[in-house]
Amino acid sequence: MPKGKGDALAVNRKASHDYFIEETYEAGIVLQGTEIKSIRAGRVNIKDAHARIDRGEAKLINLHIAEYEQGNRFNHDPTRTRKLLLHRKEIDMLIGLTQQQGYALVPLKIYIKNGFAKVLIGLGKGKKKYDKREDLKRKQMKRDVDRAIKDHMR
Repeated sequence: MPKGKGDALAVNRKASHDYFIEETYEAGIVLQGTEIKSIRAGRVNIKDAHARIDRGEAKLINLHIAEYEQGNRFNHDPTRTRKLLLHRKEIDMLIGLTQQQGYALVPLKIYIKNGFAKVLIGLGKGKKKYDKREDLKRKQMKRDVDRAIKDHMR
């Protein structure tokens, strides 16, 4: 299965609004027992999450996975820091890229692939306010053109 394909359980739509995504990487997530059950139920939120390289390890910070209802005392902390599974070469490359001004690692979506939870991480360069306005204008113009074509075809 190609990178980024699978049942998307959570998508970070705000990432494409706030960042120019230059490259994407697929990473596994180190999870505790009840976390995968909550992810499979779709009870995950990546809106405020971000990734960071810390002491040679990739970490996913602020990812919210809701507690599992039948988890009782074995439940997990919903916003704990989770380790990401990447190849050493990818981590070394990301260390150099994220130290440049304005670059960040942004989780784009979480999905299940071959029974394992994966996260698609994008290397993003922050957008300025005028870039965001330009994107909104472009999107609105495309919407207007599509609407005009649809009306013309009737």
